[in-house]
Parts: sequence; structure tokens; C-alpha cells
Amino acid sequence: MENKNKKVAVALSGGVDSSVAALLLKQQGYDVIGLTGRMVKTPAADKVCLNAKQVADKLGIEHYIYDVSENFEERIIKYFENSYRTGHTPNPCIMCNCFIKFGELLEYAVNTLGADYYSTGHYAKVVNENGLYKLYPAKDSHKDQLYFLYRLNQNQLSHLIFPLADFEKSEVRKLAENFDLPPKSSKDSQDICFIEKPNTTKKYLTEKFGRQKGAFIDIKDGRKWGEHTGTYQYTIGQRKGIGIAAPYPLYVIDIDAEKNIVYLGREEDNYKTTLTVNNVTLSYPSKLQKFDAMVKIRYNMQPKKANVKLNENNTAQIEFYEPVNSITKGQAGVFYDITDGHLIGGGWVD
Repeated sequence: MENKNKKVAVALSGGVDSSVAALLLKQQGYDVIGLTGRMVKTPAADKVCLNAKQVADKLGIEHYIYDVSENFEERIIKYFENSYRTGHTPNPCIMCNCFIKFGELLEYAVNTLGADYYSTGHYAKVVNENGLYKLYPAKDSHKDQLYFLYRLNQNQLSHLIFPLADFEKSEVRKLAENFDLPPKSSKDSQDICFIEKPNTTKKYLTEKFGRQKGAFIDIKDGRKWGEHTGTYQYTIGQRKGIGIAAPYPLYVIDIDAEKNIVYLGREEDNYKTTLTVNNVTLSYPSKLQKFDAMVKIRYNMQPKKANVKLNENNTAQIEFYEPVNSITKGQAGVFYDITDGHLIGGGWVD
């Protein structure tokens, strides 16, 4: 088989997606090895490593565990906490993909384990177009994960294989059952992997920062609606959990962490047409400075048409053709090609 002498390291999490990715690559003739990053030093992390080892044993492949907990603490956990501290809503998965999964782990796979390629269970497709690597949407539009991969560069993309690109999630689960893989009936992993259930993000942050009494202020007329116990407990667009009786539904419109104020307003106050993103990363080199694109400002939204203008100071102005709600500082504004949906780039919402 043409892939026989090509070694690919699969980032095994012990879950269904990465396990089936390893299975498919083995079926395609690659020399497959498993690699699991130990993100934190907890019993739950030990369990992840054990589950991944069971998958590797079932597939008959070598398995390596690499401790990335120091980098994870610095790059992900501290970023997560500091974002909430400053009134932003972080996206740790994007940062983890950039610095850990496709950063430290990819480098270890290639430079130390001698892998030609690196693979994960992400739903995305890498296409080499005349020497430029581009990310295209996966077949399963409900699982498409380009949003979380927008910061990957050409060097990272050149090493990647995403075996699940042409599969629906239901088909992946079926393969796991057919080949009796250990995680065949497991649920999808939770977003914040370092906050273990039954703990919640709110409880985690309250323990970290303590209660900080502040005011709910109306965004329009400045009236005080009531008091809260910490801006970090809220995010833009939030309606539930505010706990204030009002003649109309109240939404979180803005957060001023420095003054410890949460600004509230009506639903219509939550809609805007323009925003700025900073620290812009392009997926591949482009000469375009101004273009129409489909844009997401959070993962679970339908992309909306907008005009994107790239600036010299590594920022971009995004102007939507129709107002969008809940533009949230700390989330990513990600832009996609308007014709075929491939990833162009993105930046952090300012």
C-alpha cells in the first residue's frame, strides 16, 4: 500500500472520534501510533490516558503519553481565568488547538517520534491547492470544526490528516460499534476539559475570584437594576440567571470588569453591525485587503455575510450586512470564503 512507510501520530483522547480516526488510518495502510497529551495532573487526566491506552491496545498500535501540563497551565488555564477576570468570554478550545494539540503535541510527534503526519478526530478537511494548504468544511455540517482551527498556520496544516472529513458523526459511531472500539458508547467530550463535573464554570470562577459585589446598570438610561456578585459570572447576550424582575426581558449587553459593572438592556440593544477583531491570523497568504465573506462570531451560529477589511496593524474591521446579536469580547470572529466555505482566517473580538 502506498501509505505503508508513512508514519502518522494520532492524538488519542480515548473518545470515539480520535479512536475511529486511528482505525481509518490503519485501514488505509499508514504506520499508526497513538499520542496522548496529559493536560492536567488529576485523576480525570489519568483516566483519559488509560482510555487512550485501551484504544491503542485494541488497534494494536504503539501508544505514547506526553506531559504538556506545564504549557497547558500557562497557555490555557491562566488565559481562561484572566479572560473572565477582564470581562471577556474566552474560547479555550481555540487556544488549546493552537498551542497544545497542534503546537506542542504536533512538534513532539514530528520531531521526537518521527511521524510524517499528525492526525486528530476533528471534523475538517485539509486540501493542498498548488502548494497552499486550505481548510474546508467537513461533510457533517453539525460537527464542522473549522471555527476552532482558524489559528493553524501553513506549517501545521502541512502535517495534518483529518480522516473524519467525509463522515457523518452517526457513521463514526457505527464504525466504533462495528469494530468494538472501547469508547463506542461514550458521549461527546465537554468543552472545558479541566473543569470536572459536577463542578461548573461558575463555581470554578467563584472559588477562584470570590464574590465581588457590583451593580447591574441599564445600558440606555443608567438606572441601577440591582446587584451582582461578580462580572465573571456573566457573558454578553445572557438572559437566564440574571435574577431581576423587570417589565420586559433583560439581557447582558456589556461588561466593565474594571468598574465591576454589568450593563443590561432589551433584546434590541444586543444587536450590532460592526466589530473589530485583533491579532488576526490568516490560514494562508492572501493579497486581498477587503472582501466579502461569511463570518461567525461564535461557534454555534450560522455564518452571516459581512465585509471584511484587513488593516496593517493586524486588526480587521467586520461589517455585517444584517445586524447580529451578542458580539462578545474574547470570542473569535472567523471568516470563510463566500463561495465554497473554506477557512480564510480570523481574530479575537475586541
